[in-house]
Amino acid sequence: MSNLVLELRPGEVMIVNGAPIRFRTKARIELTAKARFLFGKQIMTPDQADSPSRRIYFALQSAYIGDDDERVRGLALARDLIAAFKEATTSELAREILDRAIAQAEADECYQALKLARRVIRHEDAVLGRTPAALLPA
Repeated sequence: MSNLVLELRPGEVMIVNGAPIRFRTKARIELTAKARFLFGKQIMTPDQADSPSRRIYFALQSAYIGDDDERVRGLALARDLIAAFKEATTSELAREILDRAIAQAEADECYQALKLARRVIRHEDAVLGRTPAALLPA
């Protein structure tokens, strides 16, 4: 893995291998080893998981950055939520994206699964006429 350099602002939160870190000052950090991490707007809080696609994202997030038990439960929940979403939606594209997302998660590529889940959130927002949240950049 090549090193990854991130710049974080004061007050921003980063979760690395399940541990939340809040930055008090502007920081430039370099990850020099493989780590499970999310930061800033990529992190969804439980109260933000207020729609079917957002619940899928939150479950996949748990499967990615949770402890061992949370990861197992998050993946199982994601499977169930994805199955329910696929049954309820009329969008073939959303079904295809969710199939790819769960395949990525099951291959322990949860970060890629989260990126796919963000696409479904944007799709759901458009269909429901919901104003896209600042959360979850592309």
